[in-house]
Amino acid sequence: MNTEDTIHSQEDNSGLPVKEESASKNQPARFVFSKESLKKQMRPAEFFAEKIITGVAFLSIAIIILIFLFVFRETIPIFSGKTAKKTEISSAKQEVYGGGETAAPAEKQEVYGATGDTTKDTTVTAKVGGLSYKEDESDAGNLVTVKGLTGKIWMPVSDRPRYGLLPLIIGTFKITLISILFAGPLAILAALFSAAFAPRWMREIIKPAIEILAGFPSVVIGFFALIVMATFFQHLFGYETRLNAFVGGVAMALAAIPIIFTVTEDVMTAVPATYKEASLALGASKWQTAFFVTLPAAAPGIFAAILLGIGRIFGETMIVLMATGNAALMSMNPFESVRTLSATIGAEMAEVVFGDTHYNVLFLIGTLLFVFTFALNATAEFYVKGRLMTRSQGRKS
Repeated sequence: MNTEDTIHSQEDNSGLPVKEESASKNQPARFVFSKESLKKQMRPAEFFAEKIITGVAFLSIAIIILIFLFVFRETIPIFSGKTAKKTEISSAKQEVYGGGETAAPAEKQEVYGATGDTTKDTTVTAKVGGLSYKEDESDAGNLVTVKGLTGKIWMPVSDRPRYGLLPLIIGTFKITLISILFAGPLAILAALFSAAFAPRWMREIIKPAIEILAGFPSVVIGFFALIVMATFFQHLFGYETRLNAFVGGVAMALAAIPIIFTVTEDVMTAVPATYKEASLALGASKWQTAFFVTLPAAAPGIFAAILLGIGRIFGETMIVLMATGNAALMSMNPFESVRTLSATIGAEMAEVVFGDTHYNVLFLIGTLLFVFTFALNATAEFYVKGRLMTRSQGRKS
């Protein structure tokens, strides 16, 4: 009878698993785990690395929160009425030489014609961009009300400044709409071709080539739109204004295409191969499979890509600053100049007086940009990932 005497080695002080030595060479070695060996073993270097990474993460979050708090704090004075007042030049006192000061008699204004109600008409007609707007001069200084901020005129540098945000908001959405109409179809169709039809060697060329465009500085795209695209489109369509919303929208589409293409292509590639194989097995062609199987299955991801593209366009500054003409006009014509919210901050923040109404209104514009971006990301996170993804996977939401 063959008997095997197993000799258990004692645990060492480190608490590591203990190896059993068997008298038989054919029997594999076994490890005996104890409570000490199951505890987390961490070296000093790993401990400090973990703490440093955690600290950097919390520091980054804290810096972002502090930036938002600073922007909100600079916006509050608009509604609290504590904005810095402009310095007014007091009327100079007339010097009197010789005898003592003698008060000059007040001159009475002579009135010619009929004597009636001499109340001054305070209605002022302002003309901006070919459009006339009537407003009450007594309300011109009331700049912190909702009525003043939702006005139709943006004229911050004036004897009677006006801070109407409506033309800036309309200009921003006009640029965004034109850009998405160009960038969305081009990026989605390019991603569909790359994921469903292009051979492997061509896909390895197309995807990096489009993604390189995302690395272009926005000032380069803006300069290209200013020098080349503006002249080309003016000669093509024959409109008067060289820099307008159309030129800025097409230039912004160049910046949004890489983002939409990358996300869409990744989503289409992630569609299960069984979907495509089942469609082809039923007799569908590659085009039918791509448009009626792959595209609907990737719809939630495509929607998220569109939202990311809108966020990229909505917050862009340099391209719209160089290619749109920067005229705050209330017009639906795509061939007229516009001014966006982000371009207004970039163009005017360096020249405003600290604490002035103009200064606080620019921070209000920054707050509006943050609120819109947050709402966009929240929609992409909760609606796309929560409902559309669940619906596309066949589960109940």
